[in-house]
Amino acid sequence: MTNPCIICVAITGSLPQKTDNPAVPITIDEQVESTHEAFEAGASIAHCHVRMEDGKPTSDPDRFARLREGLKRHCPGMIIQFSTGGRSGAGRERGAMLSLKPDMASLSVGSNNFPARVYENPPDLVEWLAGEMRFHEVVPEVEAFDLSHVMQAIRMHDAGMLFGPLYVQFVMGVKNAMPADRDVFDFYVRMVTARAPHAQWCAAGIGANQIVVNEWAIASGGHTRTGLEDNVRISREVLAPSNAALVERAVGLCEKYNRSVASAEQARAILGLGKAA
Repeated sequence: MTNPCIICVAITGSLPQKTDNPAVPITIDEQVESTHEAFEAGASIAHCHVRMEDGKPTSDPDRFARLREGLKRHCPGMIIQFSTGGRSGAGRERGAMLSLKPDMASLSVGSNNFPARVYENPPDLVEWLAGEMRFHEVVPEVEAFDLSHVMQAIRMHDAGMLFGPLYVQFVMGVKNAMPADRDVFDFYVRMVTARAPHAQWCAAGIGANQIVVNEWAIASGGHTRTGLEDNVRISREVLAPSNAALVERAVGLCEKYNRSVASAEQARAILGLGKAA
């Protein structure tokens, strides 16, 4: 294949703690260091959450600003993507950091069940978050946990509600949501390719599904996500020593399928992003 593969590293998320894996970066300094290692290993997008000192998730714009500053200094050109996920805040608090103008931000366009809660994304909040991203010229990465989310993303983009090119990520393996099923994955790829032929797509697998979905995405010509947010293990018996180790594993799959790994500059071009400020 001639199209380079963009590797996104989800460095910390909202849930994993050091009790799950000591390598999970919590403080801003830890996140910058871990992301720098992953960047050098081949990741070109950093999917970012921020935490309080005790590890609790937050949407605090000041912490996002400090993280962005550190990443710009130590990972020049890397695409910075902020999370607007629902575990870090409620309502419009989830988009309070968008005025910082990151390159990208995650956007969930519908609700679904998680293992022990409903992940609520009501239409009015989705439209507000999308509007804030348009206003601040932030490209959304649509996180699709269900087929309806894929279709809604296409409708919203066609209606001009999403800034920039359409970028959809299939999130597979969350209990009670989209399973990590090859037939389902292939169907999603066909749907996006047929109905949004100019879109780019990515896939992420949760837990033990991470390496499986990485391979499906890379082999099928898409982009992929890895990192300690989604999976704290390198194998059933062994904890992942770092985010970089998980990125290196994805790089190995790119080599297996003759895919080059997209540099930050290439990833920016593929996703229609300008040069790093």
